[in-house]
Amino acid sequence: MVDLNALTQANASRWSKAKLTRKAEAGSIAARLYKAKARYQAVEAQTGVPWPAIAVIHERESSQDWRASLAQGDPWNRVSVHVPAGRGPFASWETAAIDALVKCPPFLARHKDWSIASALTALETYNGIGYAARGVSSPYLWAGTNQYRAGKYVRDGVYDPSKVDPQLGCAALMIALMELDPEIGFAAARIAKSPVAGDPAGPSLANPSKGSIGAFVVNLARALFGRK
Repeated sequence: MVDLNALTQANASRWSKAKLTRKAEAGSIAARLYKAKARYQAVEAQTGVPWPAIAVIHERESSQDWRASLAQGDPWNRVSVHVPAGRGPFASWETAAIDALVKCPPFLARHKDWSIASALTALETYNGIGYAARGVSSPYLWAGTNQYRAGKYVRDGVYDPSKVDPQLGCAALMIALMELDPEIGFAAARIAKSPVAGDPAGPSLANPSKGSIGAFVVNLARALFGRK
């Protein structure tokens, strides 16, 4: 079982030392994501998840393809076949994104603490905590920074320590976005989440309900396997 508090502390330390190693590429992608700020803010308004976090997930899951679901990159106008499978079809990218954040593990819309360290841990759990279980930095976060060299799950349950992730990680993209837009900040007090229809009260990412079958299954699966 991965200790999320320890992971948050590790991510805080990495963030404090992180420097971009692919600065030009990160700047170019950040500029592209920033142009869609209004669309991401529309989803933030319905979920409470900060728009920069939504933007970097969109880039990681589908290279900002508006035809692909935020949940796993499958087409949102069809029923999804990759985890989380069986979602959709949806009427729009925004509707699919809200579903991914509200109704799919790790339920980021329930997350309350959006300070930077906690935000990084939330993003890491969105992809899977197989890297944390191995005690290594996740490329989903740190690729494109000095906090990552190599190592990647090339498919579910198969880890290649020499494989270098070609995508930029969420942390690298957030650094570039924050350089582009000084108004971006990650603080818990900044987010005032409104209730979302269909979002039942439940445990948060940082404080899961102890003993529930759902929590056990999700935590076990994410500890053993990492998504690409």
